[in-house]
Amino acid sequence: MAKGVWIIAEQRDGALRKISFELASTARKLADQMGAEVSAVLLGSGIEGLAAQLGKYGVDKVYVGDSPALEPYITEAHAVAAAKIIKENDPAIVLLGASVQGKDLSARLAGKLATGLATDCIDVKIADGKLLAIRPMYAGKCFGEVITSATPQMASLRPNVFAMTENAKAAAVTKFDPAIDAAQIKSKILEVQKDTSGKVDLTEANVIVTGGRGMKGPEGFQILEELAEVLKGCVGASRAAVDAGWRLQKDQVGQTGKVVSPNLYIACGVSGAIQHLAGMSSSKYIVAINKDAEAPIFAKADYGVVDDLFKVVPELTGACKKLVG
Repeated sequence: MAKGVWIIAEQRDGALRKISFELASTARKLADQMGAEVSAVLLGSGIEGLAAQLGKYGVDKVYVGDSPALEPYITEAHAVAAAKIIKENDPAIVLLGASVQGKDLSARLAGKLATGLATDCIDVKIADGKLLAIRPMYAGKCFGEVITSATPQMASLRPNVFAMTENAKAAAVTKFDPAIDAAQIKSKILEVQKDTSGKVDLTEANVIVTGGRGMKGPEGFQILEELAEVLKGCVGASRAAVDAGWRLQKDQVGQTGKVVSPNLYIACGVSGAIQHLAGMSSSKYIVAINKDAEAPIFAKADYGVVDDLFKVVPELTGACKKLVG
């Protein structure tokens, strides 16, 4: 009989990602309702020492698959290792992050486990003994409630939406053989190009300042960089700004870019096309600055400023400097 709530922890370069702690905290809440344990699958090379950090957020057991074949991340290898340990233990629920890596892995893993998958969820709960997952649909126009009839019931959780809650548990480590057959791995990492800026990834940022077509050019983003620096945030861009070559694609927020959920989202010169709103509508507070009072972004914003952003943003930056100084 299927039992327990499991998570697939995510680590990069020997450090756990924030989404791993969000997954652990959420799994703990679900497990407490079910009277079950929380287990985590941790994959990589030389990563056993990370297990204790997961225990801090409610994980009872950590299954560590340690192999050089699992570093750096390759979909095939991680899917094989995760599927192996999950099949051996038959958990009721498996949660992953709806991060870049999590989206990639969850689909492959669901296929190997022959089960359903609710993606990019913004809430999960136990209803009549089953996992009820809630996810945005049709570019955020409505919300779907998804229940998977097969086991394990799988869902990927949107980063920065679920709270991290400390709840110390043992995090007892169990090592397992990932059983990776190198001959079956068809992909190979030839080169890894890392972002050396030291900035937080957009999906994990608490504050995002985004520029759109209204920035008029790449040089316009400098004032956004200054504001983001004061607020210890990141700079994003609309698809229009990226398509114009003003920012890199990694900065794009929206349905065809990154889905973000910061505490504070400041949209500057962004009209608010439905594709953009789908990528940031779950932000806790939205501020819009646009000289077009009819811009759709204002319908979604908690606070709006109808004025020239090149006048407003520097003044806002100055005011923020005084507040944080």
